[in-house]
This record gives sequence, C-alpha cells and structure tokens, in this order.
Amino acid sequence: MNQNLILIADDDNDIRDVLSVTLEAAGYRALGAKDGNAAARILTVAKPVGMITDVMMPAMNGMELCRLARNTPATRDMAILMVSGNSHTYDVDAGMEAGADGYLTKPLAPRELVSRLQTLISERHLGGRPS
Repeated sequence: MNQNLILIADDDNDIRDVLSVTLEAAGYRALGAKDGNAAARILTVAKPVGMITDVMMPAMNGMELCRLARNTPATRDMAILMVSGNSHTYDVDAGMEAGADGYLTKPLAPRELVSRLQTLISERHLGGRPS
C-alpha cells in the first residue's frame, strides 16, 4: 500500500478539491475519482492506504465501491471513510455493513475528517478493525 496516498471518490468536483487540499495540508497525497467506476480502476493500480467515498455517485455507488474494495486482496486492509449527506442510523449502519471503517455526514469539518482518517489508518495498521 502507498502509505500516504488517499483516494477521494465523490461526484462533486468542489468537494473533491476541498478534500484534496485538506488532506495535502495534513501531509497526504490525494487522488480524485468522479464516480465509483473510476475509483475502482484507480484502486487496482494506486493501492492507497485509505479511501474517502461518497455514498451517492453515478455508475457505482459508495456502498458497492466499499464492498469491492473489501473483496479485493490488494485493498481489503485499507481504511475506508464513507461520507454522505444522509445521517439516518440505517444509512450509517448500511455503510458499516458494506465495509466502511467510519462514516461522517456532510458538511464535513476538515479537522474532524483528517483526525478520523488518521485514526482509521492507524487502527488498520495495528491489525485491528475499528469497533
């Protein structure tokens, strides 16, 4: 895995740009994907240490992307943070069942995003899955 590379999968260009700047300021390199299919192609080549994915995207949604990443040997151990405007308990539960390690609702607070992502990456590297 590429230890400082984070994939951002979101169909909103502005959100991808803001997340990229936020992550780069925290010392990460960021790659963006406009939908789940593009993200899936990037995952197989780049092997990032973490992924931030929106739930609602064209082509392949974030739930499907998360399941794909968890079922692919090269990416099954990366940290996955799901983001969405949906904050209902059943949405969060569905994200976690799909394989996400964490779930944040939009609008995102940059510090919280980076802190949460760093925690998830650390937990994954220590061999434990967040509870």
